[in-house]
Amino acid sequence: MEYHLKIDDADIRMEVDAGEKPELTAIIGEKKYQVGYEAVSENSLFLTVDNGDKKSPIHAYVAETPEGRLIHIHGGTYSVLNENLLSRQQTRKRGGAGLPDQVTPATPAVVTSILVQAGDAVKKGQGVMVVSAMKMETTLVAPYDGKVVKINAAEGDKVAPGDILMEIEKAKDTN
Repeated sequence: MEYHLKIDDADIRMEVDAGEKPELTAIIGEKKYQVGYEAVSENSLFLTVDNGDKKSPIHAYVAETPEGRLIHIHGGTYSVLNENLLSRQQTRKRGGAGLPDQVTPATPAVVTSILVQAGDAVKKGQGVMVVSAMKMETTLVAPYDGKVVKINAAEGDKVAPGDILMEIEKAKDTN
């Protein structure tokens, strides 16, 4: 499978052949890498990268954000966007879809963190709540500028698609 990644300001094309688990082959430019991987925890991976010259052990930490993933390796944090997914998301947005009008999870999940309080002003796209489903955390965002009126869930609550987890009063247009 081919990926078009944007890592910080660099555009990178990478071809990945997911061999027998837990190993894959990644080709970046003319370089070929054999990568062994093991999930250490929900957001932590242990990788063994073999570029033909040497094997390097790497601890990677991954965080999901509305803009993509943040990956922390060797003391540096890198923003990684999959441009294949971005182009699909942009196509959907042009078709009328965008941010949901309500703060609701896409799948059954558990609330792990509430990032705002009732009475807080929020901006469109601002993270307001974090949910976890199948060992992946997702930050739910404000659908528009406004004020948090009511929070309908608590940390540890099991929630489902369609549950309105937070009520936000839409800001009046000042134009």
